[in-house]
Amino acid sequence: MKTMKKIYIVLIAVAITFSGCKKYFDVNTDPATPQNPESRTLVSPLFAQMERGVQFDSRYLGSLIQYFGGAVNVGENHGWIPASDAMGEIWRTNYYGLGANLNLILADSEAKKEYNYVALAQALKAWGWQITTDYHGEVILKQAYEPNRFVFDYDPQPEVYAEVVRLANESIANFSRTDGAGTVAKLAGPDLVYQGDANKWIKFNYGLLARNANNLVNKSSYDPAKVIEYCDKSLASNSDNFIVPNNGATSADGNFFGPLRQNLQNYRQTRIIVGLLDGTYLTATPGSVIDPRRDNMITASADGIFRGTNPGLADGGTVAAKNQIPNPWGTLGSVNPGPGLGKYIFKDKAGFPIMTSTEIQFIKAEAAFRAGNLPLAHTAYLKGISESIDYVSSQGTAITNAAKTAYLTSAAVRQESGALTLKDIMLQKYLALYGYGFVETWSDLRKYNYNVGDVKGNNPYLNVYVFPTFFADNGGRPAQRYRPRYNSEYLWNVAAIQKIGADQVDYHTKKMWFTEP
Repeated sequence: MKTMKKIYIVLIAVAITFSGCKKYFDVNTDPATPQNPESRTLVSPLFAQMERGVQFDSRYLGSLIQYFGGAVNVGENHGWIPASDAMGEIWRTNYYGLGANLNLILADSEAKKEYNYVALAQALKAWGWQITTDYHGEVILKQAYEPNRFVFDYDPQPEVYAEVVRLANESIANFSRTDGAGTVAKLAGPDLVYQGDANKWIKFNYGLLARNANNLVNKSSYDPAKVIEYCDKSLASNSDNFIVPNNGATSADGNFFGPLRQNLQNYRQTRIIVGLLDGTYLTATPGSVIDPRRDNMITASADGIFRGTNPGLADGGTVAAKNQIPNPWGTLGSVNPGPGLGKYIFKDKAGFPIMTSTEIQFIKAEAAFRAGNLPLAHTAYLKGISESIDYVSSQGTAITNAAKTAYLTSAAVRQESGALTLKDIMLQKYLALYGYGFVETWSDLRKYNYNVGDVKGNNPYLNVYVFPTFFADNGGRPAQRYRPRYNSEYLWNVAAIQKIGADQVDYHTKKMWFTEP
């Protein structure tokens, strides 16, 4: 009894001692888990989220845009999977992987006047909204992070595009500030991409503005001069590329497209990529000009012939025929080459490009062409090809200057500005973005209505992109968007889904605002 009495007295004493302003028994406070994390602890993982979102969904989107093939999934037929989170990883990245973490960075950094951290968060928010709306169309913007809200309304795409412009410009302004407590040294460690270099982040923001403005070629408001201005302020060389690094030691820190992760073994290189690299689609004589990038980017079959699949087709109707076409790792069948192997950017340690100077040059070339400035378009077009060759060279066997010059002066490359066509520009861009620019390539395909053409009759993908047999729900139409993520929207936000028509089986064929006049 005395022992129990002593324990009781001790407990009262402890309770009195801990009853001050600090609530030691507050279940919401965990000293091992900071409740107000600092920006520097939040930044580095965000880059992995960006890579993960694009690569996860590109297993399907890569098939749809015909970068990958092999009759692997419904992406090849422009289809979808009901009651599944497949094709919803970009959604998850924007709202979960980045979303609230960026808000925490903003709150922490604004309070500390670390404006470069503020600017970084704004840049990644702008990227997230741009890629999410280009992938899904209408998204939840205004109500996305309202506390105590359990259902959310969708906002139209023009408002999301405007938000990207606002955030990118605010990020540029904040990266340009010289006051406050933000320093390069404070940001350099967590910033795995640009090591705190504000000038490169500013260029990245201008790249986002260029993407945003150049998607609107079918709109009367399209301004090629503004696009060119953005490009001139954006990534200027491969040293400016936004590349997410991968350690590649284990499957946990390896490239999602590398052999350790085993995500691409059933996929095959496509006839479009093969045809672009051997001159089939770029010259009057198919096979007459071999691109020096070819051996780094794709692989020959066992007999030495370069083959590619038609997405959605069975490649001769047999597994044996399909297995004569290499996968992106450079092996036949579904053979995994093993850790540390693979090729091009399909290797465990290969960094994943989020944006490259090559893309920016082709955006500039397209805008200049549409503005009627053919000399400027031709210069940007040549620079885009040149920088693509240099980047591919850095990811495999070095391409010699002689080989590069031979290609740039070949029949596959327009030698005079007066001979340049929009098809030349867009097909070289399609090739250059192979393996990473999935959403950007899809935006291009959609704004030109795949192989149908834009409002002015430009049809750069005619006789190149061939429609497969469409998924049964499509009603004979190509895919224009992917649905909101199933696990959050179709289970918990049904009324909002119904308002935008996303409950319909053919919703994914509904055209995007940015593709229409």
